[in-house]
Amino acid sequence: MKMVLGRRTRILAATTATAGLLLVAGCSSDDDGGKKTTANGVELVKGGQLTTCTHLPYPPFQSEIDGKVQGFDVSVIDLVAADLGVKQTILDQPFENFKTGGSLNAGQCDLAAAGMTITDERKKNVDFSDPYFEATQAVLADKKSGISSLADLKGKKVGAQAQTTGEEFAKGKGLNPVSFESSDALLNGLRTGQVKAVVIDYPVVQGWLKDKANADAFELADNINTGEEYGITVKKGNTKLLAAINKALADAKADGTYKKLYEKWIGPYDENAAGAASASPSAAS
Repeated sequence: MKMVLGRRTRILAATTATAGLLLVAGCSSDDDGGKKTTANGVELVKGGQLTTCTHLPYPPFQSEIDGKVQGFDVSVIDLVAADLGVKQTILDQPFENFKTGGSLNAGQCDLAAAGMTITDERKKNVDFSDPYFEATQAVLADKKSGISSLADLKGKKVGAQAQTTGEEFAKGKGLNPVSFESSDALLNGLRTGQVKAVVIDYPVVQGWLKDKANADAFELADNINTGEEYGITVKKGNTKLLAAINKALADAKADGTYKKLYEKWIGPYDENAAGAASASPSAAS
């Protein structure tokens, strides 16, 4: 995932599969007069809503479409909110803020959902839900570049999204990737010839290639299974909210809702993509 310093934090009110945009300067912590609020026994930072920290855009997991925040992660957290009897509100802020647990500890949000890979390093700062998505790394290349595999990236100008597993993976392979602040900026860097190929999570590439203009110019050069799985994070020790998230995930996988959301936002369903019991890859996403 990504980090952008100096941007204004934004609050985005979310409903099932849609979200209306509310631009607010500063942070989104709400003290409710100093009183704790709860929903079905789960303590929330703001009454009547489940506040999610994320960083936009990161399609197909969360992005603004026609002025509304939508995506796979948004829809998954809507399920948690529905179980708690509240609505989801999305707080858009730098990835670093919640990757380190800072936003959660400061009471700015209840949870973070941002296509975030479960890592041992991050577990020191936050508690992760059960894995909800298995991700692989992909190489997307200009069709004229002659790049057809990861090995072909040697000596080529490669791009990656800052603070992601893609960037760490590329560096681990001896590459020196150009860092871009967001997935949109990364794709634009490829479009404008700043780089000849990019390394990023495969689901993002899937989303890009749904656009005919992208598919005409670029192609999937490689897909690498790195053992990465995404998790939703909460403040360390927030066992009640974590249990509610895990229950919503388990119910969605059991009743077919997860499959429907996957097919809507990601593509043809692969049952292995729902995530295994646990994961602890060494990189960050």
